[in-house]
Amino acid sequence: MDDVVAHLGRTPRRVLVAGVSGAGKSTLAQRLAARLDLPYTELDALFHGPGWVPRATFLEDVRDVVGQEAFVVEWQYRAVRPLLLDEADLLVWLDLPTATVMRQVIGRTVRRAVRREVLWNGNVEPPLRTLLTDRDHIVRWAWWTRHSLRDLPTTVALQDRPVVLVRLRSRRQVETWVRRLPAPPSR
Repeated sequence: MDDVVAHLGRTPRRVLVAGVSGAGKSTLAQRLAARLDLPYTELDALFHGPGWVPRATFLEDVRDVVGQEAFVVEWQYRAVRPLLLDEADLLVWLDLPTATVMRQVIGRTVRRAVRREVLWNGNVEPPLRTLLTDRDHIVRWAWWTRHSLRDLPTTVALQDRPVVLVRLRSRRQVETWVRRLPAPPSR
């Protein structure tokens, strides 16, 4: 984090967390928001309406988030990625091994399905058998898109405004990096 602060000249205020499905974007984003004392918005909550129907106000809602002085959000949903990146000063990339990601997404999906955890706007994971019948099931999606961020460094380098990219390739690197974050200011 010292390198990030040195590069920016300050603690980051507009933070994105990138990674494939199941990498731990939301979990890390929540931790960063708490540690840096920044507001966190979960993009899945803005995107998914009841019945898993995309919300018509999604783009407008994302514009409201990035219009704030500070934010922490996941860098996902292809339609809003450019908007998010245009406003960010830090992008943390969870570039974890495929085995780690698959273990996490399968464990999370099974836990949510068995417990019938309510997610966004009343939605719950579909029955586990849909893993075999739904080609867009989150576990299958995680597998098929596991290499989708390979060009992320190039995407960031082509930005008009500078964005610091931190690439974390293991859980150990994530934990070490988070531990090095500055504590939030006292109130």
